[in-house]
Amino acid sequence: MLNKIKTDSKSGRSKNYLGVIALLFIGAVFGSVLVSSFGYVRPALADVQIGRETPPEINQNPELTNFNNSFVETAEKLTPSIVQITVITKDRGNPHKGFEFFFPFKEDIPRERQGGGSGVIISDDGYILTNNHVVENATEVTVRLIDKTKYEATVVGTDPLTDLAVIKINASDLPAAYLGDSDKLKVGQWVMAIGNPLSLSSTVTAGIVSALGRNVNIIEDSYGVENFIQTDAAINPGNSGGALVDLHGAVIGINSAIATNGMTGTYIGYGFAIPINIAKVVAEDLISSGKVLRGYIGVRIEEVDEDLAKAVGLDKPHGILIQQVMENGAASKEDIQDGDIIIDVDGKEMDRPNQLQSYVASKRAGDTITLNIYRDGDYIDRKITLKARDDDGTDTPVAKNDQKKKNKNNEVVEASFDDLGLTVRNLRSKEYDQFKVKNGVLITKVKRFSKSENQRLFADLIITEIDRIKIDSVSELEEVIDDNKGKAVLLKVVDQGGTSRFVGMEIPE
Repeated sequence: MLNKIKTDSKSGRSKNYLGVIALLFIGAVFGSVLVSSFGYVRPALADVQIGRETPPEINQNPELTNFNNSFVETAEKLTPSIVQITVITKDRGNPHKGFEFFFPFKEDIPRERQGGGSGVIISDDGYILTNNHVVENATEVTVRLIDKTKYEATVVGTDPLTDLAVIKINASDLPAAYLGDSDKLKVGQWVMAIGNPLSLSSTVTAGIVSALGRNVNIIEDSYGVENFIQTDAAINPGNSGGALVDLHGAVIGINSAIATNGMTGTYIGYGFAIPINIAKVVAEDLISSGKVLRGYIGVRIEEVDEDLAKAVGLDKPHGILIQQVMENGAASKEDIQDGDIIIDVDGKEMDRPNQLQSYVASKRAGDTITLNIYRDGDYIDRKITLKARDDDGTDTPVAKNDQKKKNKNNEVVEASFDDLGLTVRNLRSKEYDQFKVKNGVLITKVKRFSKSENQRLFADLIITEIDRIKIDSVSELEEVIDDNKGKAVLLKVVDQGGTSRFVGMEIPE
């Protein structure tokens, strides 16, 4: 009996062991299903692996790598030479157009607008090349460099006939761009546009030269010079005045216009740049004399078509027809006649009127050029000394004057600082308690788009300190501003609730 009991006990233990093993196996399987199906157990963050462990093996193409690096290096070298320009302009017009019955006599009210574009640094001492339409009628021009520093700029001169202008900032050791040779451009050549489109600073786009010598009729003057480089590199509002560069890092054009559907005003396929060879001559003249000393042949011209070519005996339609020799022009002094056909100038073939205008625009009054002319079946050469137009001129910026009001004791009680866009006056007795201040001057007006507005100053703020110096009167404020021209100062201002804050402000020279 005892033996039987012992035997039964061993058998029971064996069965228990088998049961435990079976349960463990079932539990492991069930747990695996739960983890894989429901994700109840997740790996630690350090254990997560994404992507490949090793890079894919790709045969490197040295030519492709060098080609890609050309874009990278060009962008790195040229971007610091491109600036962002912000302008304030005044125009006249009725802001209630279409509702004149309700708002009559508004046409002569000047309105301020803020706009901008881009520019190219062309000298290390602060000369910047841009478009005329960027700074035209500007009352204030501000330049922002790639390092975010800002400068007030003056307009050196403008040339509406090429849509070019030069402005100047008071700076040194600037990264001037290298200006190339636009005459060597070829259709199909890779180029990059660098500028500040749609207020997006330091933007680079790429494309090719899709055409040369384009005339798109955007300069509304019969003497306007249009010989644009056409490119499919994306150009948008704000790119104006920026650079079109080749992959050697040379600026070969100044971006000026875009093709648009007229509704969005944005890029739809291609843009236009002014050849840098024209821009260099214009910039040199504007910097040296404030105006362009452009020479003119003094003729009215037209393209030669197939019918005209056949009529005069040319073997193909080429050259430029002189429709009329202008009285007192340069051509009238030489043996140049109506009906002559200009085949080339200084050895350069001419097939389009804007091509001739562009070449002559790169010359100055007093320069001599040689025309090869087709007349009555013969080819003859004639030399012409270019002459300036009598009415060729440029715009000049208008000087600004600060305004002041004085009391009977000849003390300044109110003053306007136009460079800051700020008008202030002395506090009245009750205003000390109203603003909970013991000193200061009251801001009565802040000009729209001004430096003061940009620093979030507004009317009915009190300026109590400048650079920790307490201000008690307009005269004291004026004295501190005069002592800090060309420097940045720290203003302390207080609002009507007694809340104070500090504001940085750069005082123009």
